[in-house]
Amino acid sequence: MQKQYSFFILFLLVSGFIYSQNDSIPSKETKKRKRLIKYSKTSVYNDTLVLINNNIIVGEFKSMDKSVITFKTKYSEKDFKIKWHKVAEIYSERTFIISISDGSRLTSTLNSSKKKGKLILDSGVNAIEIDLIDIVFLEPVGKNFLSRLTIDIDLGITLTKANNLKQLTSNLSATYLANKWRANGYYKTVLSRQDSIADINRMDGEVGGQYFLRNDWYISTSAIYLSNDEQKLDLRSTYKGGIGYFFVHSSRMYLGANGGLAYTTESFTNDTPDKNSSELYFGISFNKYDIGDLSLLTTAVVYPSITEDGRYRADFNFDMKYDLPLDFYIKMSLTYNYDNQPIEGASDTDYVFTTSFGWEFN
Repeated sequence: MQKQYSFFILFLLVSGFIYSQNDSIPSKETKKRKRLIKYSKTSVYNDTLVLINNNIIVGEFKSMDKSVITFKTKYSEKDFKIKWHKVAEIYSERTFIISISDGSRLTSTLNSSKKKGKLILDSGVNAIEIDLIDIVFLEPVGKNFLSRLTIDIDLGITLTKANNLKQLTSNLSATYLANKWRANGYYKTVLSRQDSIADINRMDGEVGGQYFLRNDWYISTSAIYLSNDEQKLDLRSTYKGGIGYFFVHSSRMYLGANGGLAYTTESFTNDTPDKNSSELYFGISFNKYDIGDLSLLTTAVVYPSITEDGRYRADFNFDMKYDLPLDFYIKMSLTYNYDNQPIEGASDTDYVFTTSFGWEFN
């Protein structure tokens, strides 16, 4: 338990370090207002979105990530969340950090061209024209630390009269996204108490990062921790680093694969001596986030051992998240761990399925 608390403190320290009212205009006034907004120098809220229904929203463009725009207006206390595919044109005088579906990352201004569905990106050195749907990520230059940080906190509680069952599941995750790199981490726990049955404790967590290269390649490194009673693991620590590639990287989804080297240390809840293992790893990840208020995230990683003959491990995670108003959400998660050579008396598999209610800070 002391090791679990130690990792939780480490997670917080690392994360802290790296981390309707529609302001619309009828379509007959669209062209006039667009000219006034585009060339106005006096308004603090000077970014303009033209939606596919020809309405215009005037305000401050805060970000676009995972196919959702965060947009602030002076007429609303809450930021608007707008789906990217509902935007027809964009006008702004500011400079943005921009990620494109071909893997390119650049800093430039952006404004819609005369061609439908096209944007002109001007870096000051040269200008290019691209499809609006090819934009994967947008953020104004000069945004502060908190605007780049996303934190999810969710809890699940089960209480039953039979056998006096009490179960608590919790998840804390954080992501910090910069122009060329991303840092992320999570900490999950399952605690179960029941009369006449041994207590169940499980903890898993990760701290890692990715550095983005050209043409959708990236370098990744992470530290992963797991403790569970089913496999008699007091603590399994895996440190890995490698390279990955996005086969699909768009405003609607991403599909990527990665591989590299890993080093694992294991201590157990019984008298089994500690073990160390050098491994290869191969993983795949899929994230679909343009399904209305629903998003899906799946990761699977296989670890064939280099130093232990015939041994391999596998980890699988699946999250389904449904967004609610006021940044609340409901989430269902499945985590599965497999080891084909467990220690004596331990199971080769452990899994946990949870449903939880949470809140997102973004």
